[in-house]
Amino acid sequence: MTGTLRFTIDDQVATILIDRPDKLNAMTPEMADALVVAVTECNTSDAIRCVIVTGAGDRAFCAGSDITTLDAYATAWDFRNRADYCDALRACRKPVIAAVNGYALGGGLETALACDIRIASATARFAAPEIKLGWIGGGGMAAGLAHSIGMSNAAMMLLTGDMIDAERALAWGLVSEVLAPDALLPRAQEIARTIASRAPIAAETAKLNLAAAFSMPHDKAIEYERDLQAICFATDDAREGRAAFAEKRVPIFRRR
Repeated sequence: MTGTLRFTIDDQVATILIDRPDKLNAMTPEMADALVVAVTECNTSDAIRCVIVTGAGDRAFCAGSDITTLDAYATAWDFRNRADYCDALRACRKPVIAAVNGYALGGGLETALACDIRIASATARFAAPEIKLGWIGGGGMAAGLAHSIGMSNAAMMLLTGDMIDAERALAWGLVSEVLAPDALLPRAQEIARTIASRAPIAAETAKLNLAAAFSMPHDKAIEYERDLQAICFATDDAREGRAAFAEKRVPIFRRR
């Protein structure tokens, strides 16, 4: 796609590689545009059932927006209305796994927060450092942290801007697993292949259901879940799942 964002598909798993390791994989506006294109492909292609986002090299997942590009916006309003790569990831209908392989700072942390599952290398470091530069995050930082690690821990990160290591991120619930650096991507691929083997409509619906659980009142979220369950139950894939269970075989899901 571009020299700094690479998009590949292998066995129903798409990988978005942020490939600018000499700049700690900091995102430029051009890279943000390319990520929007990649997510659009993920949303429209039946050949893709799960997505992995990771960074090139062993130093960084993503250090956020390239600060040297920010003064290019004519006004603060133009900056506010820029194409946001975190918005693009949140709009992805397919399950997304963040394989955090180093620094996840600012917008890089927001990128990870925009993913559904986060796993990390033991060398990963996380921070919301914008306060040190005179602003705050704008890609879902506070909401993502509050939902992931609770108000007090979120406040600690947002108000100090200090880094936490992978073990603390695991203890706080920011990531689900911490792995040796060379085991990170294989583990992400293993999880992605497992998800890709499940019924794809059910996987996409489960993602919608999880988002609703955070944004709806409790009783409405349960009601919505029952509606989504009924939709899934009526699919050909659900019928195939029931038939495969009765016949003691592996189901073949076709996203129908």
